[in-house]
Order: sequence, then structure tokens, then C-alpha cells
Amino acid sequence: MEYSPAAEPASPAVDRRLLVSYDNYAAAQRAVDTLSDAGFPVENSAIIGSDLRLEETVTGRLTNGRAALTGLVSGAVFGLIVGMFLGLFTSTTTSFFGLVLWSILWGAVAGAAFGFVGHAFTGGTRDFSSRSSIVAGRYDVLVASAMLDQAQALLQGGVRPADTVVLQRPPSAGPATPPVTTPVTPPSPVSGDTAPQADLRTDEERADARDEDARDEEVRDEQARDEAGLSRGRRM
Repeated sequence: MEYSPAAEPASPAVDRRLLVSYDNYAAAQRAVDTLSDAGFPVENSAIIGSDLRLEETVTGRLTNGRAALTGLVSGAVFGLIVGMFLGLFTSTTTSFFGLVLWSILWGAVAGAAFGFVGHAFTGGTRDFSSRSSIVAGRYDVLVASAMLDQAQALLQGGVRPADTVVLQRPPSAGPATPPVTTPVTPPSPVSGDTAPQADLRTDEERADARDEDARDEEVRDEQARDEAGLSRGRRM
């Protein structure tokens, strides 16, 4: 009969929510440590780094001599470890120290030779030494959604480190709610007498208007005289 081990039950996924974001890992670590010191259950919390990038810090110029010196130190350390291990199988103290010294010497010589030759083969394409590391641009501290309010209260009550920069939370997913605007009602006209409006016409426009009014007055006078003459002629 073939036996097949039962699959282990998968742990249920925890609904985590964003508590706070920092620009460095040390601040995020201190935030979780603050919650832990306050008795908060940190089993369901997490620190997530976003915007990962590779940073290479140049430590100095590298020449054949520096490469040989670096290899010499590394080889001496390796020779010391090997010599101490082999010295455990010697019978006298003199043999132990002699074996350790010879191991250091040969390790230093071999390391210096490998360092010099290895750098010489690069042909001067990399004449500098550096340190590489992967860092994140933002570190988010997440906690279980059911304990978000408790974690916020504990974290706000703690002392914030001086070198901590709290980043703005990213916008949450979901439909955006448009802002509510109140319609503006235009003012109703005031009943009754209205204030006289200012005359915005130029002097020429006002003079033309006066001349036109005078001509209209003359026309009306002529029409009145004509009508009066017609009426007298009918009576005669």
C-alpha cells in the first residue's frame, strides 16, 4: 500500500492594512518594536519595502597594489583558520604554533598573488572598489485590519524618533467620491425703486443723442402745425 503524506493546511490569508510609511528601514523597525513593547500582537504585522533600487557605493580607487594588499589580508585570514584547524591534530604546542604561522604566511602569499593577477586581467576597466546593496524608497508597516485602530493609538502615543520621516499614505483603491458643491443662488432683484444707473456714454455720444432729440422735437412740431392748418381749412 502506497503512503502519501497529507498536505499541510495552508495558513489563512490575513487582511492587512497600512499603518504608517517611513523612508528608512530602521524607523519601520522601531515602529514595530514600539508596538511589541506596548503588548500589541505583532504576529500578523509586516514590513514591506517598495520602490526597490540597487545602490553601489564607491569606497576608493583600486590599483594592482591595493588589489594585492586586499588579497594578502584575505589569504592570511583564511590561512589562520586552516592552520588552527590542522593544529588540533598536532601533539606539541610548538608544532601547533609553527603550523599556524606557516599557514598564515602561505595564505597571505597566495592571496596577494591572486589579488594582483585578478585585477591585472581586468585591463583597467574597473579601477575602483565599491559596496553594493538593495534598498527601498518606502517601507510600509502593515497590521491586521481588525487591530488597525489599536495600533494607531499605540503608535501615536509613543515617542517618534528625531530622524524619522513619515511618508504620506498612498491613495486607497476604490471609486473616488466627487466633492460636494453647494449651488450658488444669484441674488434676486430688489422690488421697488431701483437706483439710477450711471451714464457710461462718451461726450460725443451724449451730444449726438441731444441733436437727435432736438430733430425729433422739430418733426413733432411741424406735424402739429400741419394738423392745425388742415383743421382750420375744413372749418372754412
